[in-house]
This record gives sequence, C-alpha cells and structure tokens, in this order.
Amino acid sequence: MILDQPNILIVDDELFFRKLYRDLLLEEGYHVDVCDNGDDAIALLQQRQIDLVLTDMVMPGRNGLEVLRAARVLSNPPDVILVTGHASLESAIDALKNGARDYLVKPFNPEELKHLVRNCLDQRKLLTENDHLRRQIHLFQTGQSLSSLIDLDRLIPQALDILLRETKASVGCAFTLNDGLTPSLAGLKNIPAEFAEQLVGALLPQMDELVGLGQPGGDVAAKLIKLQQRRERVWMLPLRDGDVLKGGIIVCDVVDNLAVTVPLGDLRYLCDQVALGFENACRYQDAQEMMYTDDLTGLYNHRYMQISLSREIRRSQRYGLKFSLLFLDLDRFKEINDAYGHLAGSAALQEVGHLLIDCVRDVDTLFRFGGDEFAAILVETDDTTARIVAERIRSVIEAHAFLKERETPSYVTVTAGFSTFPTDSTEKEELLDLADQAMYAGKTTRNVICGVVDIPKDK
Repeated sequence: MILDQPNILIVDDELFFRKLYRDLLLEEGYHVDVCDNGDDAIALLQQRQIDLVLTDMVMPGRNGLEVLRAARVLSNPPDVILVTGHASLESAIDALKNGARDYLVKPFNPEELKHLVRNCLDQRKLLTENDHLRRQIHLFQTGQSLSSLIDLDRLIPQALDILLRETKASVGCAFTLNDGLTPSLAGLKNIPAEFAEQLVGALLPQMDELVGLGQPGGDVAAKLIKLQQRRERVWMLPLRDGDVLKGGIIVCDVVDNLAVTVPLGDLRYLCDQVALGFENACRYQDAQEMMYTDDLTGLYNHRYMQISLSREIRRSQRYGLKFSLLFLDLDRFKEINDAYGHLAGSAALQEVGHLLIDCVRDVDTLFRFGGDEFAAILVETDDTTARIVAERIRSVIEAHAFLKERETPSYVTVTAGFSTFPTDSTEKEELLDLADQAMYAGKTTRNVICGVVDIPKDK
C-alpha cells in the first residue's frame, strides 16, 4: 500500500552520498530511512513497508543486487533504483533483468535524481490504483454473483469459501436453522462435523444479537479455547430472512489484525451481498414451498413428488442404496363426505396428514397425491422395512377416531401398495406404476398392504 508520504530507503556505504540523497529527498516531502550496508537494509525491508529503495551497486558485504533480490521476494515488494559509479552496459542489463525499476550513474544531476524518484513513485501509485480498481471490479462481480444465487445449497458453500479466502482464514463452517431452532451444518472447511456443531452451539446465542460481520464476545472465550480456537481470530456472519435468524457462517484462524491486512469496507460489502443473496434464496424457497405444497394438508404435492423421486433415484444410484415408494388410498372415504359434508372431509384429510407425519422419519418425504390418495418416499428402505412402515400407518389410521372434535367420530381404513428401488425397478415411471398396481391390487379387499410380489400375475 502506498502511503500519502512515500517511504524511501537509502543504502550506500559512503556518508557523502547518504547525506546527499537524504537531503534531496526530504526536500521533496518523502519519509527517508538510511542504511550504510546491505545487511541492515534487508533487515529493515523485512520489518517495515518501503515504497522505494535507492541502493548503491557496490558495497562491502551484501551488495546492491543482493538487496534488490531480497526486496523482490517480499509480499509487497518496493521498487528499486540501483546507483553505481562504475557503469557498464552489462551491469545495467543485469540490474534491470533482476527487477530494478531504473539505473542511475554517479555523478548525477540532483534534478535527475528527483525526477527519477518522482517518476518511479508516480508509476507505482498508478499501478497500485489499477490493482485496487481491478480488485474492486472483481469484488463487485463476486458480490453480484452471490446476491443473485437463489439456491441455498450452492450459495452457502460458495459464500463460506469466499469469506475464508478474503479473511485469509483456514477453518470455517456454515449452518442453517431448522424451524428457527436446530442448527444443521451446510458447509465445512478443515474442521470435523462434531467440532463444527460445538462451535455453532457456542456462538449461536451471540450471533442472534449480531448485525453484520463481527466477532464473538469475551464470555465465550473459554468455550472456544476448548475447541482450540482463539476468540480474537474468529469472525462470524449471521444470515437472516427479514429479522429472523436462519443461519450463519463462522471463519476461524483468521489473520491477526484483520482490519490492517484486509480492507474491512470491501469485506463488509461482500458480507452484505451474501446476506442479500441468502434472504433472496429464502424467499425463493418459500415460493417454491407454496408451489410444491398441498394447501390442505401441508404435505408436498404431486408435482414435487416427481422431483423428489428423480432426486432420490440419482442419490441411491450414486451410493448404492435402496428406497421404497409407498402409495396410500383411504377406503370408503366418500362416506365421510356424504354423511358430514366436504368441510368435514377436508378436516379428516388434515388429520390423515398429521398421522402420517408421526409414522415416518424426518428424512422421509410425504405427499398428498390427490383426493384421498397419499404417497411417501422412504429413503434407505428395502421392501421388508417398507412393509413394516406401511403396516404401522395402516394400523394407526384404522384405530384413529376422525372428526372427534366435531362430535362426529368416524373411522376409515387405508390400503397401501409399495415398490422398491432397485429391487423392483430402476426406472421412475415403472416404480410409480408398480406402486400404483400394488395399491389397486389391495383395493379388492381393502385395509391391506401389497408389495410388487402381491400383484396378480395377469396384471
């Protein structure tokens, strides 16, 4: 970074020239450091940011070329002007090939020195401004890309990677909140899931109170030490949908004095774009939920079943897993509608939805297929387990008194049919058709469970 008052280092073993350079450059308003040998100059370069080095070529000990080479390997190298009283074409070429900005021959006109230094610093400032402009453009493009992502499964891992890169951190995790309460990990970087869960648990109360990018308070320091993290090197970004906390990103092992090494204004802009993208993605997800959710029961609808089934087939193929597709049809449900009206029928269907939720796992997916037909995708479930789950549903529905609150207790039964991937088929349409056939095979007697093996052979 170029300061308003550039820092210049003079390196020469002759007192006369050190004083001459120093006086001339101080007149120009520069900050000047002076060394009389190459070793001290290299040590100073490693300790302090220098913008320009003016060094003699020939000195006892480490010469000007060695100072030049040491300067070039620094993270933000200064420009170097080499000075010599024994000029030759070869030495000039050697200096420029090693990265010197320019070459000055003793004796020289003081105005020549001032012009050369001024020109060198002006070019350096212009290059730095161009670098900053390129960074700003890249930052803007990155921010726009993040804010336009509406897929949370892509947004959160990308945001974690970008924050790790921008904060120069090596460890991090991201999470979302299920039902606004339970954290679920959505991204990990160089940290075991168990430690990430403990880290989220320790920081979540403070994150709920945080506005934008920030650091944890001192009251969690002891918890972080147990997780081998220093509070001063932990930063966190809450992710909200409106005023409701719905997730967050945590980065650890951030560089010391982040505000000194990274432009915090740029970082906060990036975090604002991440937060905007998260809020947009939540709204899109809510809209999708409305599009794919059955209004009456709150279960997913037939449209979403097609998507879920395709997704589960791909997942099971990739990992060599089984799953089962379960179709359910209520027996003689029309009798409730006929006896008590369609509002009562709708209330009974809502009760069915609640009963089904209690009969399956959180990882399973339930659907209202249409009318009084329901369906379920039972993940990592073979045909034997599918029959057990179906029997649980059948017995629960058979024993339940529907419309009890309306003082018109009613009873219905359910017929279930199922097919299993890949045992029965590896094709989506065939799995659907087989489950449907199994269910209708059971409708001849009702209140039973049928698998593909139970389908009559003439079907």
